[in-house]
Amino acid sequence: MNTFSPIPKVDSLSLDRPLAFLLAAIFRFVDYGYGFDESNQQTDLGATIRNGQEILLQGFNWESHKHDWWRNLESKVSDIAKSGFTSVWLPPATQSFAPEGYLPQNLYSLNSSYGSEHLLKALLHKMKQYKVRAMADIVINHRVGTTQGHGGMYNRYDGIPLSWNEHAVTSCTGGLGNRSTGDNFNGVPNIDHTQHFVRKDIKAWLQWLRNTVGFQDFRFDFARGYSAKYVKEYIEEAKPIFSVGEYWDSCNYSSGLDYNQDSHRQRIVNWIDLTGQLSTAFDFTTKGILQEAVKGQFWRLRDSQGKPPGVMGMWPSRAVTFLDNHDTGSTQAHWPFPSNHVMQGYAYILTHPGIPSVFYDHFYDWGASTHDQIVKLMDIRKRQDINSRSSIRILEAQPNLYSAIIGEKLCMKIGDGSWSPADKEWTLATSGHRYAVWHK
Repeated sequence: MNTFSPIPKVDSLSLDRPLAFLLAAIFRFVDYGYGFDESNQQTDLGATIRNGQEILLQGFNWESHKHDWWRNLESKVSDIAKSGFTSVWLPPATQSFAPEGYLPQNLYSLNSSYGSEHLLKALLHKMKQYKVRAMADIVINHRVGTTQGHGGMYNRYDGIPLSWNEHAVTSCTGGLGNRSTGDNFNGVPNIDHTQHFVRKDIKAWLQWLRNTVGFQDFRFDFARGYSAKYVKEYIEEAKPIFSVGEYWDSCNYSSGLDYNQDSHRQRIVNWIDLTGQLSTAFDFTTKGILQEAVKGQFWRLRDSQGKPPGVMGMWPSRAVTFLDNHDTGSTQAHWPFPSNHVMQGYAYILTHPGIPSVFYDHFYDWGASTHDQIVKLMDIRKRQDINSRSSIRILEAQPNLYSAIIGEKLCMKIGDGSWSPADKEWTLATSGHRYAVWHK
């Protein structure tokens, strides 16, 4: 992988950098872009990112396919909108070899284990009525074939739309195409995005999802599996309002989680850069650090430069922060956030720069108290005009205490340590177990 020099920190200018970095910084300074106009969303791919007001909901977990999901979500659209979410990430909506949707086969069939095409379109229609965008889960790294081809593998797609042959599959996963431009997703045919016919068909499918089906945002699954330059091409053609990529690799560990995760977050930043800066990315660095910090290691939440230690501290306008998703949490629990510290985690990401995302389980399955505490934090974020690029001053980062001032409008603390702002202009806005938030 190419190594880029670090992005200018916190989207700011620095006059002592080389000209190339100064130009990049100027571009990102312009990216602050106040005066957001929703009418420009269709033509201006950067409008929503510049707005910086997004709060996402992951609208499913690993077991959702068992529960008449499109109907379930439709019943919650009013609450989702009232709570302040701008976009809901839906599970893969196309026919799949596995019920969860991540082994797609016929991409043009919208009848899935989550419900019928009719029920999906009813959900999308209601979301549009309530002005909540629908985010499609874009699974285009791998695809299960319908018939056996080269090597006796199921690497042909006969009898369905996008009827590719073995040349659409990478040579390293049993096809006759070129080698993969990313990491392999083992066990199924990986798509060769270097092929022009493949990219042409994928772009047509994405445009169909966007313009005909009614999805407005994209989430790119397993973004390590193919070059980010293709994500750029797909975004430019299909024009989603907002995009986020799942670039997930392991944090840096020695005897435990290393304090310095700069190389980990740099790899995510590199991926964003290669998308032409058109996509955001999930901030796996912040997740990894935060879930260790809340166990009594809050010193981890300030990097060597005095800034947040994840992608949030390098490029906050492109950092989608989160605590858990269908892979890390839910019944898979590959890398779960400690359950007794979840509200501290939300007190952190919902008050900080970046683009926060809330997990369905926490919001709807953990009871009314957790739901209402999250809504309260979202409401404070909105009322105090905290956005993806809000300034941050970290005041304390001790083993049992973290505190910070965000946007000079909001003050927060998490941890067991006793702390409150000394200035009397601060008023307590909300508090809970091991967290508190104040506003002016």
